[in-house]
Amino acid sequence: MNIQIDPNVAQLKPSATLAMHQRANAMRSDGELITHFGFGQSPFPVPDSIAEALAGNVHASAYLPTSGLPSLREAVSQFYREQHNYTFSADNVLIGPGSKDLIFHALYLIEGDLLLPTPCWVSYAPQAQVSGKRVIPIRTNADTGYRTSAEDIERAIVSKGAQDTQKILVLSNPNNPTGVQLSSSELEAIASVCRKYDVIVISDEIYAQINFSENPYASLAHSYPEGTIVTSGISKAFSAGGYRLGVMLIPEALTALVSPFLSMMGETFGTVATPVQHAAEAAYRFDDSLAAIVRATTSIHKFTGQYLARRFRDMGLTCANPEGAFYLFPDWAPYREGLFRRNITTGSELTAYIFDRASVALLPGSDFMMPDDCMAVRVASVDYDGAEVLRVFPGEGNMTEELTSSLFPHLVSGCDRLTELIAEIR
Repeated sequence: MNIQIDPNVAQLKPSATLAMHQRANAMRSDGELITHFGFGQSPFPVPDSIAEALAGNVHASAYLPTSGLPSLREAVSQFYREQHNYTFSADNVLIGPGSKDLIFHALYLIEGDLLLPTPCWVSYAPQAQVSGKRVIPIRTNADTGYRTSAEDIERAIVSKGAQDTQKILVLSNPNNPTGVQLSSSELEAIASVCRKYDVIVISDEIYAQINFSENPYASLAHSYPEGTIVTSGISKAFSAGGYRLGVMLIPEALTALVSPFLSMMGETFGTVATPVQHAAEAAYRFDDSLAAIVRATTSIHKFTGQYLARRFRDMGLTCANPEGAFYLFPDWAPYREGLFRRNITTGSELTAYIFDRASVALLPGSDFMMPDDCMAVRVASVDYDGAEVLRVFPGEGNMTEELTSSLFPHLVSGCDRLTELIAEIR
């Protein structure tokens, strides 16, 4: 039978992050020594209060409203009011099977070009392509620390003739893959451009609680509240990625979106699993014990990110300290000449070479919408036993070299093997 595939879907490739994750795990299962810098999954156990809420509602089998469990929506609204000073009504909170799915629904539903600062998360552009959207990349680079500027956004709008059409800007803050967190002044400037051109913003704040920059967390929901939709979920700070629950908060000025969102959600996933919604309510009630866990895990993310950044700089790579999330984006461009002698001219060739020679799994910059010849690679700093580290971590100020090697053996050995590989490349 000759099966015709929708051309917008036929052009998609398998998820780069999932493909690398499966390959690295398969090799590790076969007994090979692998450092897995390729997959961004929180290593910590689900906090007890969340797991207990799931277990306590395992027999709750009734369908919930498409918009979500009412008490969960109220908890989400209150959480963001108390933690971030947002003013989203519970009526405008929607619950979905992960923020990834909610972002896809938003990109499918809202007409217009997609403004996409790069490097960016691997799924934004493919999701836009499925919905037939034009993607307008807004390139950043190592010279500017991969920071998106208002000038860059306005230049992209004008150069593509998009001044008078509806536009969507997706902005992740903190950023995956760089760990960059934009400041309030940077976001205020971006807000001015968005307001000038009536841009609808999707602020992907899945890593907002994992913030260790010197400044308080800032969002376009503060500086451009009338045009900013916020998405997040329980997968990162609450370590419950497999639960698959995300939240979307729609501002009052965009309330007209709620009804079509509900129509679309009702015809796709219908509702999120009932026990999972009760577990998420425990997360968003955010009691003192849960807040303490998030503070502790965030301090560990800060330590591992800064440790890896220091090791990468010692190798001669260009790498800034991350300010949030659990990613780094070290650039191998200083060794481009040595790599060229080995016929390595693209990021994909570089990561394949590193995996084959050093058994370190990385993702190339091209997976994050950077040019093929970009030599920056995405590193996820989470390849360790999160339960054990959380139990004994003494605080970043009390870490010794011996304790670092004991608690984070894959991170240390991976860096050691990369150092040896660079010595060969020079």
